[in-house]
Amino acid sequence: MDEEHNHAEYFKIDFLRGELAKNDDFQTVADYFSILSDASRLKIFWLLCHSKECVNNIADYLKMTTPAVSHHLKLLRQKDLISSERDGKEVFYKITDTSKAHALHEIIEKLMAISCPDFDSSHEKINEKSEYLENQVATIKQVHDYLLKNISKRITIEELSKDFAMNPTTLKTIFKDVYGTSLAAHIKEHRMEKAAELLTQTEQSINQIATSVGYESQSKFCAVFKESFGMTPVKYRMNHGELSTTANNLWAEKKGAPK
Repeated sequence: MDEEHNHAEYFKIDFLRGELAKNDDFQTVADYFSILSDASRLKIFWLLCHSKECVNNIADYLKMTTPAVSHHLKLLRQKDLISSERDGKEVFYKITDTSKAHALHEIIEKLMAISCPDFDSSHEKINEKSEYLENQVATIKQVHDYLLKNISKRITIEELSKDFAMNPTTLKTIFKDVYGTSLAAHIKEHRMEKAAELLTQTEQSINQIATSVGYESQSKFCAVFKESFGMTPVKYRMNHGELSTTANNLWAEKKGAPK
């Protein structure tokens, strides 16, 4: 066996020998690199570092079968690099909030930036767009809260656009994306819920309730209420709520009828 060469760095040798003897430690790290040695699995991990996705979406993005995607997800989960959460019937996957997962993500992006010059600029665009969309969603939630606090007022899209510095078309589009229905339909639903609450828990007149939920015309309010609940506000009040008996007695007294 050839004689060992110290190269004037003999003071490091004992330390390095000791570290190199830690076979299990090196194997653990090697296993993490091994799990990402498959390009498809690497793509899936990178995607989940940026977005929470279901199996079907991942399969569509990568043009893979769902069983193949599920196989890769299983391996990534075994290494605690991704986690899952259920939303109704759907299961979504995302990067785990651990030091090792974030470290691997950072390594991947640095290597991509060095090896693939176009990657860095496109990645910056993703981050910029993501931040932009997050800000827009936050603004839409502010719009929603503002409308509910002012449910008695009729506020136009143009007014909202000006107050929240957002293009009217963008405002309507993102509102529907966030809440699942158009702004007008969503607020109408809240108005009707509030009206039903006032009918059953207060003795306000129909006209007062109509005004309280943003209708200047009592007839218009009654028409919309009937469309929503299948009965007029008067009939709803008689049939529902803790105050229905009291309200019926009051109406009977006013009409001079027996209770």
